[in-house]
Amino acid sequence: MLVDSHCHLDFDAFDGELDQVVENARNAGVGMMITICTRLSAFDQVLAVAERYDHIYCSVGVHPHEAMAEGVRAPDRLVELAAHPKVVGIGETGLDYYYDHSPREAQQVSFRAHIEAAQRTGLPLIIHTRDADDDMQRMLAAADAEAPFSGVLHCFSSSRALAEAAVGQGLFVSFSGILTFKKADELREIAGVLPLPQILVETDSPYLAPVPNRGKRNEPSYVAHTAAKLAEIRQVGSAEIASMTTDNFFNLFKKADRQRACV
Repeated sequence: MLVDSHCHLDFDAFDGELDQVVENARNAGVGMMITICTRLSAFDQVLAVAERYDHIYCSVGVHPHEAMAEGVRAPDRLVELAAHPKVVGIGETGLDYYYDHSPREAQQVSFRAHIEAAQRTGLPLIIHTRDADDDMQRMLAAADAEAPFSGVLHCFSSSRALAEAAVGQGLFVSFSGILTFKKADELREIAGVLPLPQILVETDSPYLAPVPNRGKRNEPSYVAHTAAKLAEIRQVGSAEIASMTTDNFFNLFKKADRQRACV
């Protein structure tokens, strides 16, 4: 069994096709998914997807792109919404200095509130980070010194230094279809040295479809291609990677019920 630990099934790209997309994932051996919240104003739609399918869970959070318009300054609302049995994580949240769609200070304020929500609920933090390695490492270390929390750097594409600092703090690192891209040699090197018990796989669909589907709309079934590339990098069998990353998922997302898996 594989798990797609990060996808966006509420997005318009899946309108009218969601049942088929979910069935495609089942046929590819994907037994569970988390559909990720990026705006609190869209949380009801995200939750509706998770409630529609027994083997799909969701998160609650505000993407750093939305930090100016919808960012939170306190954890209370996140904590309240996270009480729902289908909500298994806090985020996605973090820092994105590549696009700077929201001011960096607003991103940091919202990120801190999400960290506190993760600390209060015990749910893992789902972290987006791009071109913000120094601030990300500093904020994660400072928060860890205050109170422990779990989490994952999703769709990882940052430096080896950040990856190693994160796993040293007990966080997980998740690889997406970028791992299969021709120019992703540095990322493959990172995937080759991190501790396997702290690695996840994901699609981040509908974005970043892996080779051989690059350029198409991504979907959860394609996580199998990323897992296969990870197996190649680690020089182990695909079944071993599937088993390991699935176990890792449930070790991190403890609120998710493995018995609900569809395969």
